[in-house]
Amino acid sequence: MKYAAYNEYKSSGSNWLDSVPSHWNVKPLKLIVKMPITDGPHETPEFIPDGVPFASVEAVWDGKVHLSSVRGYISENDHRRYGKKYHPKKDDILIVKSGSTTGKIAIVDFDDDFNVWSPLAAVRCDVSQACPEFVFYALSSNYFQRLIQVSWSFGTQPNIGMGVLGNLPAVLPPIFEQQTIARFLDAKTAQIDALVAQKRQLIAKLKEKRSALIARTVTRGLPPEAAKAAGLEPNPEMKDSGVEWLGRIPHLWAPVPLGYLVKMRGGATPDKGKPEYWAGEIPWVSPKDMKVPRIFDAEDHISDEGLRNSPLSLIPNESLLIVVRGMILAHSFPVALSMRELTINQDMKALVCSRRIRPEYLYWALCGFSSALVALADESAHGTKKIEATILAKFPVLVPPITEQQAITAYLHRKTKRLDQLGARIEAAVSRLTEYRQALITSVVTGKIDVRDWQSELEAA
Repeated sequence: MKYAAYNEYKSSGSNWLDSVPSHWNVKPLKLIVKMPITDGPHETPEFIPDGVPFASVEAVWDGKVHLSSVRGYISENDHRRYGKKYHPKKDDILIVKSGSTTGKIAIVDFDDDFNVWSPLAAVRCDVSQACPEFVFYALSSNYFQRLIQVSWSFGTQPNIGMGVLGNLPAVLPPIFEQQTIARFLDAKTAQIDALVAQKRQLIAKLKEKRSALIARTVTRGLPPEAAKAAGLEPNPEMKDSGVEWLGRIPHLWAPVPLGYLVKMRGGATPDKGKPEYWAGEIPWVSPKDMKVPRIFDAEDHISDEGLRNSPLSLIPNESLLIVVRGMILAHSFPVALSMRELTINQDMKALVCSRRIRPEYLYWALCGFSSALVALADESAHGTKKIEATILAKFPVLVPPITEQQAITAYLHRKTKRLDQLGARIEAAVSRLTEYRQALITSVVTGKIDVRDWQSELEAA
Protein backbone atom coordinates (compact mmCIF):
# COMPACT_ATOMS: atom_id res chain seq x y z
CA MET A 1 0.00 0.00 0.00
CA LYS A 2 1.03 3.64 -0.37
CA TYR A 3 1.91 5.68 2.68
CA ALA A 4 1.39 9.43 3.04
CA ALA A 5 4.08 11.97 3.78
CA TYR A 6 4.25 13.86 7.08
CA ASN A 7 2.26 17.09 7.33
CA GLU A 8 5.18 19.39 8.15
CA TYR A 9 8.89 19.35 7.35
CA LYS A 10 11.94 21.43 8.25
CA SER A 11 15.48 21.73 6.93
CA SER A 12 17.70 18.89 8.09
CA GLY A 13 20.79 21.07 8.29
CA SER A 14 22.67 18.44 6.26
CA ASN A 15 23.84 18.83 2.66
CA TRP A 16 22.90 15.20 2.07
CA LEU A 17 19.30 15.36 3.26
CA ASP A 18 17.01 18.18 2.24
CA SER A 19 14.34 18.03 4.93
CA VAL A 20 12.98 15.95 7.82
CA PRO A 21 9.62 15.91 9.64
CA SER A 22 9.33 19.02 11.78
CA HIS A 23 9.29 17.10 15.08
CA TRP A 24 12.43 15.03 14.27
CA ASN A 25 15.97 15.86 15.34
CA VAL A 26 19.29 15.49 13.51
CA LYS A 27 22.30 14.83 15.76
CA PRO A 28 25.89 13.68 15.28
CA LEU A 29 26.06 9.93 15.79
CA LYS A 30 28.43 10.42 18.74
CA LEU A 31 25.66 12.17 20.71
CA ILE A 32 23.22 9.25 20.62
CA VAL A 33 25.58 6.56 21.97
CA LYS A 34 26.05 5.22 25.49
CA MET A 35 29.82 4.99 25.13
CA PRO A 36 32.29 6.47 22.63
CA ILE A 37 32.40 4.67 19.29
CA THR A 38 35.23 2.17 19.57
CA ASP A 39 36.77 -0.84 17.84
CA GLY A 40 38.57 -4.09 18.54
CA PRO A 41 42.24 -4.68 19.29
CA HIS A 42 44.91 -3.38 16.92
CA GLU A 43 47.01 -6.50 17.21
CA THR A 44 46.92 -9.97 15.70
CA PRO A 45 45.71 -12.41 18.34
CA GLU A 46 46.99 -15.92 18.84
CA PHE A 47 44.32 -18.15 17.35
CA ILE A 48 43.49 -21.49 18.95
CA PRO A 49 41.41 -24.46 17.68
CA ASP A 50 38.51 -23.77 20.03
CA GLY A 51 37.63 -20.82 22.22
CA VAL A 52 35.86 -17.46 22.01
CA PRO A 53 34.79 -16.53 18.45
CA PHE A 54 36.83 -13.61 17.06
CA ALA A 55 34.96 -11.76 14.32
CA SER A 56 36.16 -9.43 11.60
CA VAL A 57 34.68 -8.08 8.36
CA GLU A 58 33.94 -11.51 6.86
CA ALA A 59 31.41 -12.18 9.65
CA VAL A 60 29.32 -9.10 8.73
CA TRP A 61 26.74 -9.65 5.98
CA ASP A 62 22.99 -9.43 5.45
CA GLY A 63 22.76 -7.06 8.40
CA LYS A 64 23.83 -9.72 10.90
CA VAL A 65 26.96 -11.00 12.63
CA HIS A 66 27.61 -14.61 11.57
CA LEU A 67 29.72 -16.49 14.10
CA SER A 68 29.99 -19.32 11.58
CA SER A 69 32.24 -17.01 9.52
CA VAL A 70 34.60 -15.71 12.19
CA ARG A 71 38.32 -15.20 11.58
CA GLY A 72 39.19 -17.73 14.31
CA TYR A 73 39.02 -18.37 18.05
CA ILE A 74 40.88 -16.76 20.94
CA SER A 75 41.54 -17.77 24.52
CA GLU A 76 39.44 -16.63 27.49
CA ASN A 77 42.45 -14.66 28.76
CA ASP A 78 42.76 -12.72 25.49
CA HIS A 79 38.98 -12.24 25.41
CA ARG A 80 39.03 -10.70 28.89
CA ARG A 81 42.01 -8.51 27.98
CA TYR A 82 40.43 -7.27 24.75
CA GLY A 83 37.10 -6.88 26.54
CA LYS A 84 38.54 -4.11 28.71
CA LYS A 85 38.40 -1.95 25.58
CA TYR A 86 35.22 -3.36 24.06
CA HIS A 87 33.03 -6.36 24.85
CA PRO A 88 30.21 -6.91 22.32
CA LYS A 89 26.65 -7.06 23.62
CA LYS A 90 23.25 -7.76 22.12
CA ASP A 91 21.84 -4.75 20.21
CA ASP A 92 25.31 -3.31 19.53
CA ILE A 93 25.74 -2.13 15.94
CA LEU A 94 28.96 -3.02 14.11
CA ILE A 95 30.24 -0.99 11.15
CA VAL A 96 33.00 -2.15 8.81
CA LYS A 97 35.43 0.79 8.85
CA SER A 98 38.24 -0.42 6.61
CA GLY A 99 38.62 -2.58 3.53
CA SER A 100 36.61 -3.21 0.40
CA THR A 101 33.35 -3.64 2.38
CA THR A 102 33.65 -0.38 4.35
CA GLY A 103 30.19 0.77 5.42
CA LYS A 104 28.59 -2.63 5.87
CA ILE A 105 26.35 -2.68 8.94
CA ALA A 106 25.24 -5.45 11.30
CA ILE A 107 23.28 -5.55 14.53
CA VAL A 108 24.14 -8.10 17.20
CA ASP A 109 20.91 -10.07 17.64
CA PHE A 110 22.14 -12.77 20.04
CA ASP A 111 23.62 -13.13 23.53
CA ASP A 112 26.51 -15.48 22.66
CA ASP A 113 29.95 -14.33 23.76
CA PHE A 114 32.41 -13.18 21.06
CA ASN A 115 34.93 -10.45 20.32
CA VAL A 116 35.88 -8.32 17.33
CA TRP A 117 38.98 -7.11 15.51
CA SER A 118 39.97 -3.52 14.71
CA PRO A 119 38.35 -3.27 11.23
CA LEU A 120 34.96 -3.21 12.99
CA ALA A 121 33.65 -0.11 14.77
CA ALA A 122 31.11 -0.62 17.54
CA VAL A 123 28.10 1.64 18.23
CA ARG A 124 26.17 1.12 21.47
CA CYS A 125 23.02 3.24 21.52
CA ASP A 126 21.81 5.34 24.41
CA VAL A 127 18.41 3.64 24.59
CA SER A 128 16.83 6.62 26.37
CA GLN A 129 16.94 8.48 23.04
CA ALA A 130 17.89 5.95 20.35
CA CYS A 131 16.26 2.59 19.59
CA PRO A 132 19.07 0.25 18.41
CA GLU A 133 16.88 -1.39 15.75
CA PHE A 134 15.93 2.03 14.32
CA VAL A 135 19.56 3.19 14.33
CA PHE A 136 20.56 -0.02 12.55
CA TYR A 137 18.08 0.69 9.77
CA ALA A 138 19.10 4.36 9.63
CA LEU A 139 22.79 3.49 9.27
CA SER A 140 21.89 0.92 6.59
CA SER A 141 19.95 3.48 4.53
CA ASN A 142 21.14 4.89 1.22
CA TYR A 143 21.38 8.30 2.91
CA PHE A 144 23.86 7.22 5.58
CA GLN A 145 25.79 4.90 3.25
CA ARG A 146 26.40 7.86 0.90
CA LEU A 147 27.66 9.85 3.88
CA ILE A 148 30.16 7.09 4.67
CA GLN A 149 31.34 6.93 1.06
CA VAL A 150 31.98 10.65 0.76
CA SER A 151 33.67 10.72 4.18
CA TRP A 152 36.11 7.83 3.90
CA SER A 153 39.76 8.23 3.03
CA PHE A 154 41.83 6.07 0.73
CA GLY A 155 45.10 4.32 1.40
CA THR A 156 45.35 1.02 -0.34
CA GLN A 157 41.64 0.55 0.55
CA PRO A 158 38.71 2.66 1.78
CA ASN A 159 38.93 3.61 5.45
CA ILE A 160 36.78 5.72 7.76
CA GLY A 161 37.90 6.81 11.21
CA MET A 162 35.76 6.50 14.31
CA GLY A 163 35.95 10.25 14.86
CA VAL A 164 34.60 10.83 11.36
CA LEU A 165 31.82 8.28 11.94
CA GLY A 166 30.85 9.98 15.17
CA ASN A 167 30.42 13.35 13.46
CA LEU A 168 28.10 12.03 10.74
CA PRO A 169 24.51 13.31 11.15
CA ALA A 170 21.96 10.78 12.37
CA VAL A 171 18.22 11.35 11.91
CA LEU A 172 16.31 10.90 15.16
CA PRO A 173 12.49 10.79 15.57
CA PRO A 174 10.95 10.56 19.06
CA ILE A 175 11.78 7.23 20.70
CA PHE A 176 8.25 5.76 20.45
CA GLU A 177 8.21 6.61 16.74
CA GLN A 178 11.61 4.98 16.25
CA GLN A 179 10.20 1.80 17.78
CA THR A 180 7.19 1.84 15.46
CA ILE A 181 9.42 2.41 12.43
CA ALA A 182 11.70 -0.46 13.50
CA ARG A 183 8.74 -2.85 13.89
CA PHE A 184 7.35 -1.73 10.53
CA LEU A 185 10.68 -2.33 8.77
CA ASP A 186 11.18 -5.66 10.54
CA ALA A 187 7.85 -6.85 9.15
CA LYS A 188 8.24 -5.41 5.64
CA THR A 189 11.85 -6.48 5.12
CA ALA A 190 10.97 -9.98 6.37
CA GLN A 191 8.29 -10.20 3.66
CA ILE A 192 10.72 -9.02 0.99
CA ASP A 193 13.47 -11.33 2.26
CA ALA A 194 11.10 -14.30 2.08
CA LEU A 195 10.33 -13.51 -1.58
CA VAL A 196 14.04 -13.11 -2.34
CA ALA A 197 14.79 -16.44 -0.63
CA GLN A 198 12.16 -18.18 -2.77
CA LYS A 199 13.64 -16.75 -5.94
CA ARG A 200 17.17 -17.67 -4.90
CA GLN A 201 15.97 -21.24 -4.36
CA LEU A 202 14.66 -21.22 -7.94
CA ILE A 203 18.02 -19.92 -9.17
CA ALA A 204 19.83 -22.66 -7.23
CA LYS A 205 17.55 -25.32 -8.76
CA LEU A 206 18.18 -23.95 -12.25
CA LYS A 207 21.94 -24.12 -11.65
CA GLU A 208 21.60 -27.70 -10.42
CA LYS A 209 19.54 -28.59 -13.49
CA ARG A 210 22.11 -26.92 -15.75
CA SER A 211 25.02 -28.79 -14.14
CA ALA A 212 23.18 -32.11 -14.32
CA LEU A 213 22.30 -31.53 -17.99
CA ILE A 214 25.94 -30.85 -18.92
CA ALA A 215 27.34 -33.73 -16.86
CA ARG A 216 24.85 -36.21 -18.29
CA THR A 217 25.45 -35.11 -21.89
CA VAL A 218 29.27 -35.22 -21.78
CA THR A 219 29.25 -38.67 -20.16
CA ARG A 220 26.29 -40.42 -21.82
CA GLY A 221 25.68 -38.46 -25.04
CA LEU A 222 22.60 -36.79 -26.44
CA PRO A 223 19.06 -37.81 -25.46
CA PRO A 224 17.51 -40.13 -28.10
CA GLU A 225 15.36 -37.47 -29.77
CA ALA A 226 18.20 -34.96 -29.98
CA ALA A 227 20.60 -37.63 -31.25
CA LYS A 228 18.14 -38.70 -33.92
CA ALA A 229 17.62 -35.08 -35.03
CA ALA A 230 21.40 -34.71 -35.34
CA GLY A 231 21.69 -37.84 -37.49
CA LEU A 232 23.29 -39.89 -34.70
CA GLU A 233 22.41 -43.28 -33.23
CA PRO A 234 19.65 -42.51 -30.71
CA ASN A 235 20.38 -45.53 -28.50
CA PRO A 236 24.09 -46.33 -28.90
CA GLU A 237 25.61 -49.48 -27.53
CA MET A 238 27.36 -48.84 -24.22
CA LYS A 239 30.70 -50.14 -22.96
CA ASP A 240 32.72 -50.04 -19.77
CA SER A 241 34.86 -46.89 -19.72
CA GLY A 242 37.63 -48.50 -17.69
CA VAL A 243 37.40 -45.56 -15.27
CA GLU A 244 35.47 -46.47 -12.14
CA TRP A 245 33.81 -43.10 -11.52
CA LEU A 246 32.82 -42.69 -15.18
CA GLY A 247 31.02 -46.03 -15.50
CA ARG A 248 29.62 -47.05 -18.89
CA ILE A 249 29.96 -44.81 -21.96
CA PRO A 250 28.84 -44.92 -25.64
CA HIS A 251 30.88 -47.50 -27.54
CA LEU A 252 32.40 -44.99 -30.00
CA TRP A 253 33.70 -42.79 -27.18
CA ALA A 254 37.11 -43.10 -25.53
CA PRO A 255 38.48 -41.78 -22.22
CA VAL A 256 41.69 -39.94 -23.10
CA PRO A 257 44.11 -38.20 -20.67
CA LEU A 258 43.79 -34.45 -21.09
CA GLY A 259 47.52 -34.15 -21.75
CA TYR A 260 47.12 -36.21 -24.94
CA LEU A 261 44.44 -33.86 -26.26
CA VAL A 262 45.92 -30.43 -25.60
CA LYS A 263 49.13 -28.50 -25.29
CA MET A 264 49.29 -26.77 -21.91
CA ARG A 265 50.62 -23.22 -21.83
CA GLY A 266 51.48 -21.31 -18.66
CA GLY A 267 51.44 -17.63 -17.80
CA ALA A 268 53.49 -15.03 -15.94
CA THR A 269 53.43 -11.46 -14.64
CA PRO A 270 55.56 -8.78 -16.30
CA ASP A 271 57.57 -6.52 -13.98
CA LYS A 272 55.03 -4.39 -12.06
CA GLY A 273 57.76 -1.84 -11.45
CA LYS A 274 57.87 -0.91 -15.14
CA PRO A 275 54.73 1.09 -16.04
CA GLU A 276 55.59 0.89 -19.73
CA TYR A 277 54.98 -2.88 -19.58
CA TRP A 278 51.36 -2.19 -18.54
CA ALA A 279 50.45 0.49 -21.08
CA GLY A 280 49.41 -1.62 -24.04
CA GLU A 281 46.46 -3.31 -25.70
CA ILE A 282 47.24 -7.00 -25.12
CA PRO A 283 44.75 -8.59 -22.67
CA TRP A 284 46.42 -10.11 -19.61
CA VAL A 285 43.86 -12.52 -18.17
CA SER A 286 43.88 -13.42 -14.47
CA PRO A 287 41.37 -15.36 -12.33
CA LYS A 288 39.32 -12.20 -11.67
CA ASP A 289 38.40 -12.17 -15.38
CA MET A 290 37.13 -15.75 -15.33
CA LYS A 291 33.49 -14.99 -14.62
CA VAL A 292 32.19 -15.42 -18.16
CA PRO A 293 32.24 -18.39 -20.57
CA ARG A 294 34.02 -16.45 -23.33
CA ILE A 295 36.92 -14.07 -22.87
CA PHE A 296 37.02 -11.16 -25.33
CA ASP A 297 39.09 -8.83 -23.14
CA ALA A 298 40.62 -8.50 -19.67
CA GLU A 299 40.72 -5.95 -16.88
CA ASP A 300 44.50 -5.60 -17.27
CA HIS A 301 46.56 -5.11 -20.42
CA ILE A 302 50.25 -5.29 -21.25
CA SER A 303 52.36 -3.73 -23.99
CA ASP A 304 54.45 -5.37 -26.73
CA GLU A 305 57.48 -4.38 -24.67
CA GLY A 306 56.07 -6.15 -21.61
CA LEU A 307 55.44 -9.25 -23.74
CA ARG A 308 59.00 -9.25 -25.12
CA ASN A 309 60.64 -8.79 -21.73
CA SER A 310 58.78 -11.51 -19.82
CA PRO A 311 58.28 -15.29 -20.09
CA LEU A 312 54.83 -14.62 -21.58
CA SER A 313 53.73 -15.66 -25.05
CA LEU A 314 50.49 -15.05 -26.90
CA ILE A 315 47.76 -17.63 -26.33
CA PRO A 316 45.92 -18.49 -29.57
CA ASN A 317 42.28 -17.72 -30.19
CA GLU A 318 39.91 -20.60 -29.22
CA SER A 319 42.11 -21.89 -26.43
CA LEU A 320 40.58 -23.08 -23.16
CA LEU A 321 41.55 -20.94 -20.18
CA ILE A 322 41.45 -22.51 -16.71
CA VAL A 323 42.38 -21.45 -13.19
CA VAL A 324 44.90 -23.79 -11.56
CA ARG A 325 45.74 -21.82 -8.41
CA GLY A 326 43.55 -19.86 -6.00
CA MET A 327 40.99 -20.37 -3.24
CA ILE A 328 38.18 -20.48 -5.81
CA LEU A 329 39.33 -24.06 -6.48
CA ALA A 330 37.91 -24.98 -3.08
CA HIS A 331 34.44 -24.95 -4.67
CA SER A 332 34.64 -24.14 -8.41
CA PHE A 333 36.72 -24.87 -11.50
CA PRO A 334 36.62 -21.72 -13.68
CA VAL A 335 36.90 -22.39 -17.41
CA ALA A 336 36.43 -20.07 -20.40
CA LEU A 337 37.10 -19.99 -24.13
CA SER A 338 39.46 -17.32 -25.46
CA MET A 339 37.97 -15.34 -28.32
CA ARG A 340 41.19 -13.54 -29.34
CA GLU A 341 44.94 -13.74 -28.83
CA LEU A 342 45.84 -12.85 -25.26
CA THR A 343 48.17 -13.58 -22.34
CA ILE A 344 47.52 -15.11 -18.91
CA ASN A 345 49.02 -14.89 -15.47
CA GLN A 346 50.77 -17.63 -13.52
CA ASP A 347 47.62 -18.77 -11.70
CA MET A 348 46.18 -20.05 -14.97
CA LYS A 349 46.79 -22.47 -17.81
CA ALA A 350 45.77 -22.30 -21.44
CA LEU A 351 44.79 -25.53 -23.21
CA VAL A 352 45.49 -25.44 -26.96
CA CYS A 353 43.42 -28.20 -28.53
CA SER A 354 44.70 -30.82 -30.95
CA ARG A 355 42.64 -31.85 -33.98
CA ARG A 356 41.18 -34.71 -31.97
CA ILE A 357 38.97 -32.48 -29.85
CA ARG A 358 36.96 -29.35 -30.58
CA PRO A 359 37.59 -26.41 -28.18
CA GLU A 360 33.85 -25.81 -27.71
CA TYR A 361 33.28 -29.46 -26.80
CA LEU A 362 36.21 -29.47 -24.38
CA TYR A 363 34.71 -26.40 -22.70
CA TRP A 364 31.48 -28.32 -22.01
CA ALA A 365 33.38 -31.45 -20.98
CA LEU A 366 35.40 -29.53 -18.38
CA CYS A 367 32.22 -27.84 -17.11
CA GLY A 368 30.60 -31.25 -16.80
CA PHE A 369 33.55 -32.63 -14.83
CA SER A 370 33.81 -29.57 -12.57
CA SER A 371 33.26 -31.46 -9.31
CA ALA A 372 35.86 -34.10 -10.21
CA LEU A 373 38.36 -31.38 -11.17
CA VAL A 374 37.79 -29.48 -7.90
CA ALA A 375 38.58 -32.72 -6.07
CA LEU A 376 42.06 -32.66 -7.66
CA ALA A 377 42.95 -29.38 -5.95
CA ASP A 378 45.54 -29.61 -3.21
CA GLU A 379 46.99 -27.00 -0.86
CA SER A 380 50.10 -25.13 -2.00
CA ALA A 381 52.94 -24.08 0.27
CA HIS A 382 51.23 -20.69 0.68
CA GLY A 383 47.97 -22.26 1.91
CA THR A 384 45.97 -21.61 -1.25
CA LYS A 385 44.49 -24.26 -3.54
CA LYS A 386 46.27 -25.52 -6.66
CA ILE A 387 46.04 -28.25 -9.31
CA GLU A 388 49.40 -29.54 -10.53
CA ALA A 389 49.84 -29.67 -14.30
CA THR A 390 51.04 -33.27 -14.11
CA ILE A 391 47.85 -34.34 -12.34
CA LEU A 392 45.68 -32.32 -14.71
CA ALA A 393 47.37 -33.93 -17.71
CA LYS A 394 46.25 -37.37 -16.49
CA PHE A 395 42.61 -36.37 -16.05
CA PRO A 396 40.38 -38.51 -18.35
CA VAL A 397 38.21 -36.63 -20.84
CA LEU A 398 35.55 -38.55 -22.78
CA VAL A 399 36.12 -38.02 -26.49
CA PRO A 400 33.32 -38.78 -28.98
CA PRO A 401 33.77 -38.62 -32.76
CA ILE A 402 34.12 -35.04 -34.05
CA THR A 403 30.61 -34.97 -35.56
CA GLU A 404 29.15 -35.98 -32.21
CA GLN A 405 31.26 -33.36 -30.41
CA GLN A 406 29.76 -30.72 -32.69
CA ALA A 407 26.22 -32.00 -32.10
CA ILE A 408 26.73 -32.02 -28.32
CA THR A 409 28.12 -28.49 -28.45
CA ALA A 410 25.09 -27.20 -30.39
CA TYR A 411 22.65 -29.04 -28.10
CA LEU A 412 24.20 -27.75 -24.86
CA HIS A 413 24.47 -24.22 -26.19
CA ARG A 414 20.76 -24.27 -27.05
CA LYS A 415 19.58 -25.88 -23.81
CA THR A 416 21.76 -23.87 -21.42
CA LYS A 417 20.85 -20.62 -23.16
CA ARG A 418 17.19 -21.17 -22.22
CA LEU A 419 18.09 -21.96 -18.62
CA ASP A 420 20.43 -18.97 -18.42
CA GLN A 421 17.77 -16.62 -19.80
CA LEU A 422 15.28 -17.84 -17.20
CA GLY A 423 17.90 -17.48 -14.47
CA ALA A 424 18.70 -13.94 -15.64
CA ARG A 425 15.02 -12.97 -15.42
CA ILE A 426 14.82 -14.28 -11.86
CA GLU A 427 18.08 -12.53 -10.94
CA ALA A 428 16.61 -9.28 -12.31
CA ALA A 429 13.54 -9.79 -10.11
CA VAL A 430 15.82 -10.31 -7.09
CA SER A 431 17.66 -7.08 -7.94
CA ARG A 432 14.38 -5.17 -8.15
CA LEU A 433 13.24 -6.54 -4.79
CA THR A 434 16.59 -5.69 -3.21
CA GLU A 435 16.47 -2.15 -4.58
CA TYR A 436 12.88 -1.74 -3.36
CA ARG A 437 13.88 -2.99 0.10
CA GLN A 438 16.70 -0.45 0.32
CA ALA A 439 14.51 2.36 -1.02
CA LEU A 440 11.77 1.54 1.52
CA ILE A 441 14.24 1.62 4.42
CA THR A 442 15.64 4.96 3.24
CA SER A 443 12.20 6.52 2.73
CA VAL A 444 11.00 5.51 6.20
CA VAL A 445 14.10 6.40 8.25
CA THR A 446 14.46 9.79 6.56
CA GLY A 447 10.79 10.69 7.05
CA LYS A 448 9.70 10.66 3.43
CA ILE A 449 6.72 8.51 4.39
CA ASP A 450 4.72 8.36 7.62
CA VAL A 451 4.15 4.89 9.11
CA ARG A 452 3.06 5.96 12.59
CA ASP A 453 -0.38 4.40 12.02
CA TRP A 454 1.07 1.10 10.83
CA GLN A 455 0.43 -0.67 14.15
CA SER A 456 -3.26 0.29 14.10
CA GLU A 457 -3.45 -1.05 10.52
CA LEU A 458 -2.12 -4.37 11.78
CA GLU A 459 -4.64 -4.49 14.61
CA ALA A 460 -7.48 -3.60 12.25
CA ALA A 461 -6.47 -6.48 9.96
